[in-house]
Amino acid sequence: MNLTLKVWRQSGPSDAGRMVTYRVEDVSPDMSFLEMLDVLNERLIVEGDEPIAFDHDCREGICGMCGMVINGVAHGEQRATTTCQLHMRHFEDGATITIEPWRAAPFPVVKDLVVDRSAFDRIIQAGGFVSVPAGSAPDAHSVPVRKEDADDAFDAATCIGCGACVAACPNGSASLFTAAKITHLGLLPQGQPERLSRAKAMVDQMDAEGFGGCTNTGECTAVCPKGIPLDAIAQMNSDYLKANAK
Repeated sequence: MNLTLKVWRQSGPSDAGRMVTYRVEDVSPDMSFLEMLDVLNERLIVEGDEPIAFDHDCREGICGMCGMVINGVAHGEQRATTTCQLHMRHFEDGATITIEPWRAAPFPVVKDLVVDRSAFDRIIQAGGFVSVPAGSAPDAHSVPVRKEDADDAFDAATCIGCGACVAACPNGSASLFTAAKITHLGLLPQGQPERLSRAKAMVDQMDAEGFGGCTNTGECTAVCPKGIPLDAIAQMNSDYLKANAK
């Protein structure tokens, strides 16, 4: 495959960015998107140019490190897929592909396609700890949990914190991420003691970081590689209202 890439290049947080066009030839359809960028970077290094900076780690769709807007869609147009798991066979030979970083004020660009997502860490930190006894694992089924609650908690816990929800949201909202982190604890018995205080602290921190509000457009769940539903945001809002009422 022969492709034309239009890539956002930015030397640093305070520098002006620009789109730069590259030609990439002889791309295997079996390559992942990041492997294709690796090939381009190897060529740039040989030619004495600066390679394109982008986040990556496990390349298995687990860690949440990778993330870029591909042709205007966070992680690309393949549903329920992270950038590292997106393969070139989903693109046409001769296609032009536009690659940009996440766009949100709380995600400042560090360099090229790399953004600072430490705002997510501070939201999680605001939630504190779960005050349950430490020690060995309890016996199976010693704490009854409804099947529906267990399933919903597991769905929320699959969030990898990639930030695609923020990049896709027209308001730059982190509600889906925050809701997933709140809900996967709030639905289980172990998370009940701090359930309401946790929700209030994390939502307040989300607002303090400068993320926008949720208006239920649904773009977040559409691009979420783990398919976390909007129900999580409804649960978060319910807990937040209860916390403020108390």
